[in-house]
Amino acid sequence: MAEMARTSLVSQRVHETLRRDILEGKLEAGATLPSERILAEEFGVNRHAVREALKRLEQAGLIRITHGGATRVLDWRDSGGLQVLLDLLGETFDPPPEIARSVVEMRASIGVDAARHCASRASADDREEIRRFADAAADLVGKGDIELDVAFAVMWGAIVAGSGNIAYRLALNSLMEAMLAYGDIASRIRPTDAEGIRALGNAIAAGDEAAAVAAARPMLESDIESFG
Repeated sequence: MAEMARTSLVSQRVHETLRRDILEGKLEAGATLPSERILAEEFGVNRHAVREALKRLEQAGLIRITHGGATRVLDWRDSGGLQVLLDLLGETFDPPPEIARSVVEMRASIGVDAARHCASRASADDREEIRRFADAAADLVGKGDIELDVAFAVMWGAIVAGSGNIAYRLALNSLMEAMLAYGDIASRIRPTDAEGIRALGNAIAAGDEAAAVAAARPMLESDIESFG
């Protein structure tokens, strides 16, 4: 058991180092990675740890492993998924400005459509609960940053759940987690319009799709402007 834990830790170190080098561009798309044996020597680990690290990079769409051939770096913009976007936000280096803007744009796109669907699909009880969540968030505007962030996230979590779209739900879960963890983004998207939040809650509670969209769009799209 102890040996498995140690292997997992060293594999994580190899994975994080290679991932960072790929995302920062130190390992460019098309570049060939050294063999498992050479990587094991460079990192001072066994080949099993390297193999596990490479498998995770391949699953994330960062490399392509060809058995009996070279392992090549892929262009993560073409081959990666949402997890790569979140990895970029979670790295210690500053993510490119377009990454932060892309996250906020995606959040707005999902959020506006989720609000529309929620107003028509969620049960009356669920829509009334969302109104209460909205009131709670609105009451915190200008008072407690962390408390407001959490309350706002709870409201949007309920809205997306009420939309009945599982893809939206999973994507927004990840996006909100990343944005709350990344201080600069969290502070720049923090809501300031208490009445706008209440309007969204009331529109959804009333089952009014058009009003829900009208309230959600400026609330979410206005954040995009701050990212250029």
